[in-house]
Formats: sequence, structure tokens, C-alpha cells
Amino acid sequence: MSHRQPGAGRPVLITGCSSGIGRCAAEGLRARGYRVFATVRKVDDVETLTRQGFEALRLDLRDGSSIAAAVDELLARTGGMLFGLFNNGGYGQPGAVEDLPVAALRAQFETNLFGWHDLTRRVLPVMRGARSGRIVQCSSVLGLVVLKYRGAYNASKFALEALSDTLRLELAGSGVHVSLIEPGPIASRFRDNAYAAFRRAIDADASVHRDRYRTLAARLTRRGPEPTLTLGPEAVVRRLVHALESRRPRARYYVTLPTHTLAALRRVLPGRLLDRVLAAASGAAPRTHGGEIRQ
Repeated sequence: MSHRQPGAGRPVLITGCSSGIGRCAAEGLRARGYRVFATVRKVDDVETLTRQGFEALRLDLRDGSSIAAAVDELLARTGGMLFGLFNNGGYGQPGAVEDLPVAALRAQFETNLFGWHDLTRRVLPVMRGARSGRIVQCSSVLGLVVLKYRGAYNASKFALEALSDTLRLELAGSGVHVSLIEPGPIASRFRDNAYAAFRRAIDADASVHRDRYRTLAARLTRRGPEPTLTLGPEAVVRRLVHALESRRPRARYYVTLPTHTLAALRRVLPGRLLDRVLAAASGAAPRTHGGEIRQ
């Protein structure tokens, strides 16, 4: 007697699959029987994933033509079907708000919000037509509270939260569900990408924050064991599976103790006291992912 796998061959598109959460999600969903379309920005990563047996597509969230081409290719392969979208690809732009060039803020939103929005709009007609689908957004604890020197990333995730909540209300009754996953510290290569973005965009030596930047840079480039509260990406994938397979997926999934703690403190503390907590937390945070204090 055969047992039907949970994924049952249903196609799911995942962004940001070169490493971290996206890669773990691609592997985990494939093991559950989903037909996984793993997307990455670099051609070399497409080739690597293809050699490992994935249906890999190039998708650059900063490039609308790349997004359109990836969706067209996926739908051609599936006969116009898509069950799930896991928006995950992105990066963090460190730097004090007063040091943040407009171009750097725009680039952060281009990848972390506008690209996700473009991709989501392109697949929604397919899901609406099937009266079935799941859109899962990998947000961050920094979509619930803010930490210093992460203003661009904070802003992109707060905007994602609002857009996703609105979309969920507008899709009520359509058969398409929208969920947000809110990771705190997750082990990944997010720090490496954040440090590269910091060096590109921030003139640290000319800043009044230059001493703090030296500490931040040391933390972003430090190697060694992950902090105690950091979880592996599989913790996010467990919530993703629930969002895809539950008959009543949640609006939000908190991942890691810091997310649960800071979300609770946001609800109960007065503003000034919460500011003190977040200022203290800002000094210990950048060794994380989306986000990784997270994608």
C-alpha cells in the first residue's frame, strides 16, 4: 500500500536558494514530495543546484525581466500550475539612518520588497484561477521591532509586514492564503552579504558613528560557533511546512526565543522602556540572519 507524500508533487517556487534558509527549504520540501523550483541570482548557483537534481532557475529580484522570465519558464514546465511561493531572497544593509545614501535605501527596498511584490503579483492569477495557493513571506523579528544600525532592513521588513497583511485581507475567500514567518537569529551567510553591503554604501570613517561601526564590522566578520540563541534554518522550514500544509495556516509564525521575547515586550512595555531594551539588544545582534536576524 503506497502512502501519498505531503507535497504530492505540487509545485513550489522558492527564492534565495544558494544557501541558508532558502537552500534548506528547497531540500526539505523536495524530501516531502513537492516539486521544488529553486531560484538563485547567479548563473553558477543555477548550475550547482541543477547538478544536485533541483529544477533551478535564475531569478534576480532587482530585475523585472529576470522575474518575468523565471515565472514564464516555471509555468511552461508545470502546465500553468503553481501551488506555493516562498519569498525568501534578500539581504541586510547595515548603517545608521543618517549615513544611509538614498540609493542604498532604494536598493534595499528593490530587493527586499519591490522584487517580492513583482513576483507575487505575477503568480497570483495562477493561484486565483486554481482557487488554491500559499504565499509565505520570510520576514524577520525586525519587522516587529527595530534595532539600531539596521534602519534600511527594519524599514523593508516593516513595509513587507503591512503589504502582506493587506494582501491577506484582500485574498479572503479566494483559496489563497498569506503567511509571514518571523525568524530571529538563524545561522547562514547573511552576515557576509551584510558586511559587503555596508562597505559599498557607508563611509564609515567620515561618520559620527565610526567607533560603533568598527565594533559592528568586527561582529559581522567574526568566525566561530554561533551564539546560544541562534537556530539552524530547519527551524524556519518547519514553520514553512505548516504554512503550506495546514488547512488553516497562521498569519504569523515566530521562530527563535528572541522573536517570541521581543514581540511580547513590544505588546506590554511603554515606548521609552521598550526603546531602552532595543538599544541594549542592538549591541549584541548583528551575528544573525532576514532575515541572520532575519530573512
